[in-house]
Amino acid sequence: MATENLKQRTRDDRNDSDDTANVDKDNEVIKGGRRNNHQRKMDMAKRGLKSLSMAVALPLSLTLLNIYFNGSSDRYVKQEKPFWFPSLLVLHTASLASTFLMGLSSWLVWAEGGFHKKPTVLYLCLAQLGLSLALDPIVFRLGAYWAGLVVSTALSGSLVWYCRVVEEVNPIAGDLMKPCVAWAALLSLVNLKLVFS
Repeated sequence: MATENLKQRTRDDRNDSDDTANVDKDNEVIKGGRRNNHQRKMDMAKRGLKSLSMAVALPLSLTLLNIYFNGSSDRYVKQEKPFWFPSLLVLHTASLASTFLMGLSSWLVWAEGGFHKKPTVLYLCLAQLGLSLALDPIVFRLGAYWAGLVVSTALSGSLVWYCRVVEEVNPIAGDLMKPCVAWAALLSLVNLKLVFS
């Protein structure tokens, strides 16, 4: 009978046969059953680049849409202002730069596992994005300078808090946010001057 010569495969037999021709998902032969370091690093870099582009592109696109729909104001342009008031172009460019730095900083914190270590960071990041998106419609579209002063002061406070919390996770991410804090403080001064003009 043909079944007398059959042998049942055990787990050890399978491992021995797999080690002789261990193939990864890209059909490349891997020596010793392990992926080589170069391939692992390349895969990690590709994933990191995708997550970085998402962390920066999403807030930037929201800010661009906000500027497009709410960023022009005849009242602000025609208003008598001191020499140190930024023009609309400078306001929007600095807003985009601040959003870019915030996205980069939040990605650095995420890469270090900071959202799990300190969940407050995520809430502060979302608060900063929401407050910065709310500032243009309030100040330029509605002309509500008092509300703009409240929003810009809250934005400054949330950025200072964010910097302090983030520096414990990743000091570089905290340093990236310092120009944003200075910009938010200048926005608060501009809104204060607009209220009393």
